[in-house]
Amino acid sequence: MRRTLILVRHGKSSWEDASLSDRARPLAARGLRDAPLMGARLAHLGVKPDLILSSPACRALTTARLLAGELGYSPDRIVIDEGLYESDAGTLLGVVGALSDDLACVLLVGHDPAFTDLAHGFSSGITRMPTCAVARFIFDAPSWSALPSCSPVVAVLDFPKKR
Repeated sequence: MRRTLILVRHGKSSWEDASLSDRARPLAARGLRDAPLMGARLAHLGVKPDLILSSPACRALTTARLLAGELGYSPDRIVIDEGLYESDAGTLLGVVGALSDDLACVLLVGHDPAFTDLAHGFSSGITRMPTCAVARFIFDAPSWSALPSCSPVVAVLDFPKKR
């Protein structure tokens, strides 16, 4: 079965209010502009996620909601997953491996360095995911838990300043 995994690093966050906790930091104006742009690029490719998982951090969840709006995915269906906040590539693989095999396309929104590390593990050509970067992988895999032993048939990195 074809499985599409999309990793999205949250948009540029704002540091204007130093009193906010890390989880509460919102998107900066650039992040608010870039997230719909990247969602529109995914929509242009015909991406239709079966599930969007987001870190609970404000900047990630806002990015997920903006992407969802462009993809025709109801923001109310976004699932917040603690495993996407302050994680590492191994934790992310655990989240992915636990996905229902009924799902064909899953989009995760979270943070670096974990997202770059996981993307690099799937494709050595991906060494950095700037803010709002989208790494899209397509696998021929029998299950989500099989991804660590599969090589993607498609591995593409896109980010706002790429075009």
